[in-house]
Amino acid sequence: MLLIGLIAGLIVYSFFRCGVGGFYTVSPDQRAVVTSFGKAERLREVASTELGDDAMTGEEQHRYEYPQVRVVGPGGPYFKLPWQQVHKVSVATQAVDLSWDPSKAQDTIEAVTKDNLTTGINGQLRYRVSESNLYPYLFGVTSPLEHVMGYFVSVLRERVANFVDPKGQTLLADEELEAADGESSGPAVDLSEGVSINDLRKNLPLLNQYMEEQCRSTTARYGIELDAALITEIDPPTEVDRALSAINSTRNQVAADLSTARADSEQQITMSARAVEIATNNAQAEVAPLRELAGTLSEIKQNGGSPALKAYVRNAKIPLYQAAHRVVQTIDSNATK
Repeated sequence: MLLIGLIAGLIVYSFFRCGVGGFYTVSPDQRAVVTSFGKAERLREVASTELGDDAMTGEEQHRYEYPQVRVVGPGGPYFKLPWQQVHKVSVATQAVDLSWDPSKAQDTIEAVTKDNLTTGINGQLRYRVSESNLYPYLFGVTSPLEHVMGYFVSVLRERVANFVDPKGQTLLADEELEAADGESSGPAVDLSEGVSINDLRKNLPLLNQYMEEQCRSTTARYGIELDAALITEIDPPTEVDRALSAINSTRNQVAADLSTARADSEQQITMSARAVEIATNNAQAEVAPLRELAGTLSEIKQNGGSPALKAYVRNAKIPLYQAAHRVVQTIDSNATK
């Protein structure tokens, strides 16, 4: 009876272990890899360049050449043997805070800027598991997301430490101020540039784009595709933030004063030019009748001689006699004699 019970127990265990327990399903947002005695079924070796990674060196590409495994798509039920194990992975896009670290609790990522200012950086990282490169994610490293976050943070700190505003480090240089003075119709000079924290805050889209380009190799390294890097906060310590706010306010006030002075000077120059133009037009209006009269008298003298000119002058005086109240006439003594 003991032997019969043992055999019956083995039969029941084998039925549930191999029969009922051998079926599994894969949800639509999941992919599965089946291993036999711990080894996945390999299809072929995949070079890192096939995964869109052209930023890695030759030595790194050789180091991260992982095989491509057979991936079980969504659906089912599928059947597996007792010595096989199913590894399911979610391929949906997920988001994680930049401050996430399983080894310690922190609210922000600390980074040092080019001018030795310690800042706190926060944001989110959107990622998804690469379906075409599941081997490094499942079997390459123990915690691939932790490795990706460490790689991302190291690249971010290196970029923050060497970041320079592409428009120029400062607009306080003499040659740039002279160039700004020459462009009278241009916008006001922004004197808040030249401080690393300000440059970083104004160029967040550029910084995010740089991080996305530099982290494209995570697909070949860890089997994780970075969908987007969203750095939303770059904040210095409180006392430094107050000092920076005061500096920025002062510099903005200087920029506003420069812009106002430039506008006033341009207005004065314009008004002076208009006044000169008006005076010139008035002088030309007064000179024009005299020139016309001189031309008429020259033409009369040329055609009729001196008598005609004297007759014209005599006739021109008649209206003056009618308007005058008193006329003083001088007599030439030589003419009377």
